[in-house]
Amino acid sequence: MRWRRTDCSSRARGVLNRAHVPGWSLLAQGIWSAALVLRALTIRTRTLYGSLYSNLLDYVISAALLFLYFDHPGVFRLRRTRRTRKRPYRVAGYPFVPALYIFGAAVVLAMLFVYRPATTWPGLAIVIIGAGVYALLPR
Repeated sequence: MRWRRTDCSSRARGVLNRAHVPGWSLLAQGIWSAALVLRALTIRTRTLYGSLYSNLLDYVISAALLFLYFDHPGVFRLRRTRRTRKRPYRVAGYPFVPALYIFGAAVVLAMLFVYRPATTWPGLAIVIIGAGVYALLPR
């Protein structure tokens, strides 16, 4: 494959490659992740809560936990609105296990906001900024 200037356009980032994955998007995400991790590993200063790598992990954990927290109630909604739909797998212990997960995720997320605000709030800000950028992108 020849590299052309148009290959890195925003249109190319949404195209699936031969393996049926968005190759350019994964490359861009990998470069960004490597830049963040390498920056964290090369700076030897310590912050109040630990290394920069630990802070970077806190950004990701709080954002991922937030999405998972909002994702799991979808199990209850789909079970209620689409009762007749065939399910390829079962949720063990339904409804108790998903409800327990939602409660546990809420507790952990609250503890992160209380005890690690220096990294949790910026992680939430990154998610909000990303949602704003996504909303501005052309369809």
